[in-house]
Amino acid sequence: MRSLDDLLAASKWAGELSAEQLQRARTAIFVRELQPGNYACRKGDPSNVWVGVIDGLVKAENLSDIGKSVTFATLPANSWFGEGSILKREARKYNVIAVRDSRVALMPAVTFFWLLDTSIPFNRFILTQLNERLGQFMGAFEHDRLDEPEARVAHTIADMLHPQLYPNREGRIEISNEELGHLVGASRQRVSQALHVLEKSGLIKIAYRVITVLDIDGLRGFRS
Repeated sequence: MRSLDDLLAASKWAGELSAEQLQRARTAIFVRELQPGNYACRKGDPSNVWVGVIDGLVKAENLSDIGKSVTFATLPANSWFGEGSILKREARKYNVIAVRDSRVALMPAVTFFWLLDTSIPFNRFILTQLNERLGQFMGAFEHDRLDEPEARVAHTIADMLHPQLYPNREGRIEISNEELGHLVGASRQRVSQALHVLEKSGLIKIAYRVITVLDIDGLRGFRS
């Protein structure tokens, strides 16, 4: 089982801190265990923590009044998110829900702002994080409007290997067809068909609950 220290070791910002800064940040962070369907945070909550994923898989989503869901982002191990809401000091605008058994690290906002005040590398990391997140959301909006399921699956897989937002993934994603279906808004059967199309195209290799990416650029540029 991965630990908070594993997450920090994989986090670019943590490696740029002084020993004193890192120890203070680590001491302030607390860890929460989540079962599938549990909330790391809810829409409307105060944005008083920065969230990192130690292990598992969580998603940021919203539900309409009639129960229709929209997924904004998938967040695998080594992800950090929620910096935009903290910076704006606004209520959370989405739910963050565990897709499978997960462990999350919660950094209090006071520690987040202390790092901004005392660490130039942390500031640079957050600036890059916000820029990359904006680009990801713009791409997701385009793919959702224009792409067929095969392309949506391809781009979702590619997004889960983003080097800034989800580092150290080594081209291997542990996810079931059902979980992937929730993320792209398609049935498990339709996702299975799309995965086989991508495998025949030489872009991925499929095994039980594991996708190995062979051509990340091919996935990013895939069109149905």
